[in-house]
Amino acid sequence: MYNTIEDVKAALATRNYIATDDIATVIFLAEKLGKPALVEGPAGVGKTELAKSWAGATGKPLIRLQCYEGLDESKALYEWEYAKQMLYTQLLRDKLQDVLAGANSLTEAADRLALEEDVFFSDRFLLPRPLLKAITAPEPVVLLIDEIDRADAEFEAFLLEVLSDFQVTVPELGTISAVHQPVVVLTSNNTRELSEALKRRCLYLFVDYPTFEAELDVVRLKVPDLQEKLAAQAVQVVQRLRDMDLKKSPSVSETLDWAKALMMLNADHLDQDTLENTLTVLLKHEADLQKARRVLRRGDSAPPADYDLPGRRRGPRNN
Repeated sequence: MYNTIEDVKAALATRNYIATDDIATVIFLAEKLGKPALVEGPAGVGKTELAKSWAGATGKPLIRLQCYEGLDESKALYEWEYAKQMLYTQLLRDKLQDVLAGANSLTEAADRLALEEDVFFSDRFLLPRPLLKAITAPEPVVLLIDEIDRADAEFEAFLLEVLSDFQVTVPELGTISAVHQPVVVLTSNNTRELSEALKRRCLYLFVDYPTFEAELDVVRLKVPDLQEKLAAQAVQVVQRLRDMDLKKSPSVSETLDWAKALMMLNADHLDQDTLENTLTVLLKHEADLQKARRVLRRGDSAPPADYDLPGRRRGPRNN
């Protein structure tokens, strides 16, 4: 269905995702080679959205595993529903008594009970978590393992079996292999270095902050009602802020939030008051706010409608 990289770009575009050539290439190869894609980059540049958009474009269900510190395989793979097992034990008490009737010793009773263990450790009592759901899904799916860098190194090592052979082992049931190999997308915000073993199993993609033109295209696409000149001014401000040494640079998602906020305020140009009153949509640390305000207050106290930041050459006009 998707025989070229251009097909992939076009498919993602139907989900309002603007893909660069390198993004489309990695997704294309992940599909064709059956290898996981490891997508790294700053928070908020569209890594998670890429997996969601590809699932939507291909019509595949999305199964998401959100990683966090302390995540272990029982929360990611499966759990036994012990409460349900206990309930069935109570309901089947009379039947158990029949099974154990006539046992001449405790050993014999235990042996008879052991023969019935498969009843209580079967699919009906198995509670699948995202990894097992993806492997046992009756149709191809997209498996998103989000923010893998937040999980512990031990969990990362556990993933190697899944990503190498697309199978998992449940001691009570044996090895379960994938019915359909899922398309796997792992995302990382680079909060820690991932193992070479994990990287070796994946196709690698780094998604950085977009260029002025690319980010403006995203704003046009996602916030189409924002005036063209204001959209360009807003993106120019964001690009300038990312040049500063901030604790947290504004993400693309925050650019979109700001664009929507400006539209809600019925702004028609980016004056100094509007800029300072809405800057907290972009910056979330007081030190960053103070630094940005100092820079943005240089020059005229009230920027003209055709607003350029101090010290930054005006980019190409897009209106």
